Amino acid sequence: MHEPYLDQLSALTNPAKALDMRKYHKADRVYLGLANPQIDALTKAWRKELETPKRVALADALWQTDIFEARVAAAKLLTQARIRPDDGAAWALIASWTQDFDSWAIADHACMAGQKRLVMDPSRLDTVEAWITSDHMWTRRAAFVSTLPWTKQNTPKPAELEARDRILGWAARLTTDHQWFIQKAIGWWLRELSKHDAARTRGFIQAHGEKMKPFAVKEALRGLNKA
Repeated sequence: MHEPYLDQLSALTNPAKALDMRKYHKADRVYLGLANPQIDALTKAWRKELETPKRVALADALWQTDIFEARVAAAKLLTQARIRPDDGAAWALIASWTQDFDSWAIADHACMAGQKRLVMDPSRLDTVEAWITSDHMWTRRAAFVSTLPWTKQNTPKPAELEARDRILGWAARLTTDHQWFIQKAIGWWLRELSKHDAARTRGFIQAHGEKMKPFAVKEALRGLNKA
């Protein structure tokens, strides 16, 4: 069912930009050379056109092509606060993608879709917690990119605060994982948290900062050090 939609993406191919994107992203796949606004415009129309089951099926099919823009489009199809019915199919598909992550750009688009589904049903954090023990670095990283919404509440409700502390516990467990993307993700999560909960950010660094890479500590405290 994905061919007409893939044709719409392919019709916008920019060979020169595609070559630049291949060099930049360094992942061995097909690139069409589309800009994000172009993909946004297409997927916005597709979301209006398709009911949820067909949208999930299309996202799955586009993802399986392994074309850069098709995978981004797959994620954007499911990046929506309310999906009806939210019967778990969209979340299950997004979660299944983590093992395919091999670059930050596609991973981040998919994690943005995951954020929406996690906020709608925080019990899904149980699935995410298992990611931090994965032997796949990009899956471990996804645990933090997907849970960024829990950094943003100024006055979190008790359940939100519990989730925030839970995720900080995951970060504490991975402070000795010195792969650059993991350290960067932890630093990013803490930096975003510092804008709304400076005390927890400082407390985390005081307790665990010596186990982190210096650049990640600097990232975590960047906003606070400017204050």
